[in-house]
Amino acid sequence: MNKAQSILSRKNEILKKAIDVDFLKYRLSDIAFDYTRLMEDTGYPIDLAQKVQRSLGVGSTPMLELTNINTLIRKISRPGLGARLFLKDEACNLSGSFKARRAAISVYHAKKLGYPGVIAATSGNYGAAVAAMCAKLNLKCIIVQESFDSQGIYQPEILEKARAIEAYGAEVVQCSVGPELFVVFLDLLDQTGYFNASLYSPYGIAGLQTLGIECVEDIRRLTGKDPDAIVVTHAGGGNLTATAQGAKKTGCCCPIIAASVDLHGLHMASDTDFNRKSFTTGHTGFGFPFAMNPDRSDVTYSAARALRYMDSYYTVKQGEVFYMTEVLAKLEGMERGPAGNTSLAVAFSLAQSMREDQIVVVQETEYTGAGKHMNAQLSFAKKRGIKVITGDPIQEVAGENIILPSHPGLIQARPVDLDQLRYSYLRNQLKMHPDTLFSQDDILYLSQECNTSITWTETAIRQLKGDGHETK
Repeated sequence: MNKAQSILSRKNEILKKAIDVDFLKYRLSDIAFDYTRLMEDTGYPIDLAQKVQRSLGVGSTPMLELTNINTLIRKISRPGLGARLFLKDEACNLSGSFKARRAAISVYHAKKLGYPGVIAATSGNYGAAVAAMCAKLNLKCIIVQESFDSQGIYQPEILEKARAIEAYGAEVVQCSVGPELFVVFLDLLDQTGYFNASLYSPYGIAGLQTLGIECVEDIRRLTGKDPDAIVVTHAGGGNLTATAQGAKKTGCCCPIIAASVDLHGLHMASDTDFNRKSFTTGHTGFGFPFAMNPDRSDVTYSAARALRYMDSYYTVKQGEVFYMTEVLAKLEGMERGPAGNTSLAVAFSLAQSMREDQIVVVQETEYTGAGKHMNAQLSFAKKRGIKVITGDPIQEVAGENIILPSHPGLIQARPVDLDQLRYSYLRNQLKMHPDTLFSQDDILYLSQECNTSITWTETAIRQLKGDGHETK
């Protein structure tokens, strides 16, 4: 057995030691686990989470009406249509993104438990957030990045994020595309005895719930009503999960809409595809797999379970997001990182078919910098042989071209069939448990996971497994 195999064989032991959660006690069967109790037992009370975040320079970020963009929306919408967009400016957090909220609670918890340091595996924004919180709380920090392809070529955004992480005093360990990152991550946890500040831990999700609460409470304060929709950039699922949970705590029942960049046709673990994309997060390469199989993460059971909470899901093209990044800068004076503007592009499209008196919250922004800037990303794409042109984004093919809309009316959010994601989720469960007779508790759990009815879930399982499927 080589070193990598030896480390992977001890995965559960290493992960259990590195995070203060006994996930197995929440296991109800081979399929079901008690997600609600997991969050109740390990999540921080909202008042404590807010207190911790305020002490660390996190939260209470501005909610801004995009008045000039709203004027543009009305100009290209039919009479009476054109919802008002409000944007939650999370770039104002310490470290410059919404991920500071989840990092604040995770690092605070590591400090409280007496861990000497913290490790996180991430391409960047979360790494910068964890590093900043460790600097505030005087903990050591290591961030493990998937950084370069087999030719040793880095994306400018990843280099920018590494610079930010190191600026906060943390160590950056950079890995090649593929399985190396997880092995290195586990080995470092084992060697150091540091805390696993996973993106998918209950602590991180608890920290992000404050964002969902603020999205609703800010709109109530500014307009006297609840938002009609909250649009959330979706990748690994934590952002959407926690925002939905936080909004629910306020009593708001508005739809939670997922938004991802369409990278259909590119494989995220492919060495050749790695540098053919212009977004390292907020895209379908993460959004689809993590919706269909949320436990593909670095904890036993992920607290990020997006399919449970999304009411609808839309994608936009890379060119559309870059276009809206420039619109935000030139019309609102807000230069923000492209990935965070994925939700803005979707909201801009959807607002055109909503009434003028309706309100849509664009849930977050992120900081920008030399490597994260859209010009750096587009220049890198051109160097990789990707054509950057102006035209109709519907013709964009990820990895071949980036098409900037020739008119704002061409920005079109495209719906994702949630039933197909649900079928894929259930298909994954059947593959993992081919001989299991699903109990009623299992069916209930799966229907919660799919955010649908028990009847729909039972019917779907029968269709997938055949008429011989039985439940206990």
